[in-house]
Amino acid sequence: MQGKRLVRSRSDRMLGGVCGGLGEYLGIDPTLVRLFFVLLTFGEGIGVMLYLLLWLLIPAEGSERTGSMEKTIREGAEEIAERARTMSEEIHEGVSARDERVAWIVGGGLVVIGSLLLLERLNLSWLAWFRLNLLWPLLLVVAGVALLVRQARGG
Repeated sequence: MQGKRLVRSRSDRMLGGVCGGLGEYLGIDPTLVRLFFVLLTFGEGIGVMLYLLLWLLIPAEGSERTGSMEKTIREGAEEIAERARTMSEEIHEGVSARDERVAWIVGGGLVVIGSLLLLERLNLSWLAWFRLNLLWPLLLVVAGVALLVRQARGG
């Protein structure tokens, strides 16, 4: 029997296929791997860097087995650059589009984020309990509970 090979997934990917490949290799749901990277990003701040490093080091699914590490890194870097260009074009098209919903969502998001930042910096005595560094973990817990409840209901 041939051992499993760690590769970036071509079919289960959101960015580079790192989480899909790790999930397949470890035999777990890639969503859990994605959540792990999000937690590393907000918790320790290394999630994005670790993801990019793995994108460079893990070969893509279907690539040559005998490829050198240099070739794998070069292909990964080219893929990251291409994905960045594609995302840039998509963002530009989304911002350029005259879709009212986009304007409402972006505008509302900016107002909420700005309001939270302003409230934290006002140092009002009745808001002494409010800290943004507590907000992100709280939002992750709420999102996790919502997913678990949805799953329990068969959704």
